[in-house]
Amino acid sequence: MNYILRLVTLVAALAAPVAHAAPFTPDSDAQIVEKLPYAAGDPEIKRLNLLRGQLRSQRDNLPLALALAGGYLELGRSTSDPRYSGYAEAALAPWQNADAPNEAVLMRAALRQRMHLFDAALADLTTVLKAEPRNAQAQLMRATVLQVVGDFAGAKAQCEAMRGVAKELVWTSCLASVEGVTGKLDEGYSMLRAALDKAAGAPPAMRAFVLTGLGEMAARADRAQEAEANFRAALAIDANDPYLLAAFADFLLDQSRPQEAAALVKDRPRADILQLRHALALQAQHAPEAAARVAELRDRFDASRLRGDRLHLREEARFTLHLLGQPEAALKLAAENWRAQKEPADIRILVECALASQDAEQMQVAAQWLKDTGMEDVQLGKIMPPPAKPK
Repeated sequence: MNYILRLVTLVAALAAPVAHAAPFTPDSDAQIVEKLPYAAGDPEIKRLNLLRGQLRSQRDNLPLALALAGGYLELGRSTSDPRYSGYAEAALAPWQNADAPNEAVLMRAALRQRMHLFDAALADLTTVLKAEPRNAQAQLMRATVLQVVGDFAGAKAQCEAMRGVAKELVWTSCLASVEGVTGKLDEGYSMLRAALDKAAGAPPAMRAFVLTGLGEMAARADRAQEAEANFRAALAIDANDPYLLAAFADFLLDQSRPQEAAALVKDRPRADILQLRHALALQAQHAPEAAARVAELRDRFDASRLRGDRLHLREEARFTLHLLGQPEAALKLAAENWRAQKEPADIRILVECALASQDAEQMQVAAQWLKDTGMEDVQLGKIMPPPAKPK
């Protein structure tokens, strides 16, 4: 999940495209597809199981369904496990019709953006905003999806429309995220930093979220000391957020500090994004245990394909390029991912794969996009070839 998508989830918590493949059917009841990261006795799993049991006998209980779906979406966020989206979808099954209540449509939109069904999510959000033009959560979610798919003008307009509807730190986070990928990285960083400094009473979770975004922006702006300070400040608030851990690990890897990156993500939840960073850090150290971690990740990505999950294409492309050494296969994954979403990490892996594969066509796609958006990233600047001189 990207930075701004996490803001949608966070705002919802504080306030209260992938093709569908045929389902994978195990050969027998004894076949283990994969172990889930949460044990059955975990308090949150027990709570959700209780809600699910209640919903079986009260299928038309919308508040109960929304509580269950929201719980599964949050569990998916905290573990980076897309399977919980399927459980949320099942909870919302009775409210898939066009005239479903607005709160069900909004939750459905959140689920669809989580599953990378962005067009469907936008359609749901249009429905919600037609009925409730000042629904801040729907506005934020729409801005988020527009940014993910590369409609930055639309995303910026939607962020601006949130002034006076959402809290300043929320709409500023939205706007700064857009500015940060459209040639105004320093301005976006300063804007967000100032908003955080003003919001002394912001909830800890919101502060950790904003500090993570500041860390990422500072890293792309080649302000390493500020980036690390922001990441560490966020960790002091929430040391278990997979997105934060992955972002900080990426920063450490870029700074040629793989030993620290490995220590950061070692023994963390078995989320793919953290396991990938651990393997990359071990490989950079030529650690003997790297091979076992690579084999484990290969099995996990294979299992994802069997289930029809295509939500971690970016991570799989990175795994295939840097850990398997298969640039052509990695480029196919990166290009497929790029067709769905266009964030800084997406363009970076596309460029890395295109360079490794010597694919001029995909390099042109990336170069043109960077020129059109003005996106700044010091790491990309180090690897992008200079523009061809006119003949």
